[in-house]
Amino acid sequence: MGVALRSNTMSLSTLSCGCRSLNHNIVSASSWHSRSLTSSANTKSKRDIDNEVTQNLQDVRKGDFKSVTHPEKLSHFKTQATQEWEQKTRLPGEKHVGAKVDEPPMGAVALPHPIWTEEELHNVEITHKKPKGFVDHLAYYSVKLLRGSFDVLSGYNKGTRTERKWLNRIIFLETVAGVPGMVAAMVRHLNSLRKMRRDHGWIHTMLEEAENERMHLMTALNLKNPSWLFRMCVVSAQGVFVSFFSLAYMISPRYCHRFVGYLEEEAVVTYSKLLKDIDGGPMNHWNTLPAPPVAISYWQLPEDATMYNVVLAIRADEAHHRVVNHTLGSMKKDDYNPYKPGE
Repeated sequence: MGVALRSNTMSLSTLSCGCRSLNHNIVSASSWHSRSLTSSANTKSKRDIDNEVTQNLQDVRKGDFKSVTHPEKLSHFKTQATQEWEQKTRLPGEKHVGAKVDEPPMGAVALPHPIWTEEELHNVEITHKKPKGFVDHLAYYSVKLLRGSFDVLSGYNKGTRTERKWLNRIIFLETVAGVPGMVAAMVRHLNSLRKMRRDHGWIHTMLEEAENERMHLMTALNLKNPSWLFRMCVVSAQGVFVSFFSLAYMISPRYCHRFVGYLEEEAVVTYSKLLKDIDGGPMNHWNTLPAPPVAISYWQLPEDATMYNVVLAIRADEAHHRVVNHTLGSMKKDDYNPYKPGE
């Protein structure tokens, strides 16, 4: 009888632990779900989201799992009007694939990133961080050399800066600009795995930057379908730059972040010139050219936004990357990243 009593006591203890574990998992899942909803359902207030999560938790405890949020209820998984969005966001020359009918529209699912206010969009300034020391000077003159060479080869400063010239420049440079963030994230990720140490929060910022630059490219591709020769140049440039930047980041992360910081300074200058051309120059028609749906979705722009609004958002992104990379370039590689996701 003593054995049976101990057995029953152990069973009750195990059941109690199991219930506490289930309750902990439900609360953790609900907590995660609350944060997820906060970032993806801007139309709901925090109180509404908390009430929904609380109600779901109560239902689960009663054994009713029907109220748990299903992926189809999340805005970026909804299939309503998906075909229409798929047609709007399809890039020039991209063939329709039937299997992608249920795929969310481009720009609807993205890493957390800043959404700029009107004041922030119009207050971007051209700034420059003076290099100090050998590494800073090397990074600065590397960017100046690349900028000068590309300007000459592309004929940027010769004649009128037409739409064709602007789009060629934007598309090519954004294929390069999307490389550093991804390479930096990859190197730090592998380093963390190899040494079995924490990353100190840098990876998410680098991935967000890489995706942000890629979305600049996706937006520009809605206005131009590059030729096969252009694409071959991109492939060649990417092969060289990925190899160079990967090796450079393993040797000196400071050089790489300072390099990107100076590169973004040049990007702000470039997009500021484009805005001037839109205001009263050869690109004036971009004041009325509707923004691509991918841009409206990604930057949460008004439905009547134009390419002028898009360029303002892109310039604000570049100014943000300028500050972030100069900040990281001034830190030690094992310092904690001060930028949280979406900042």
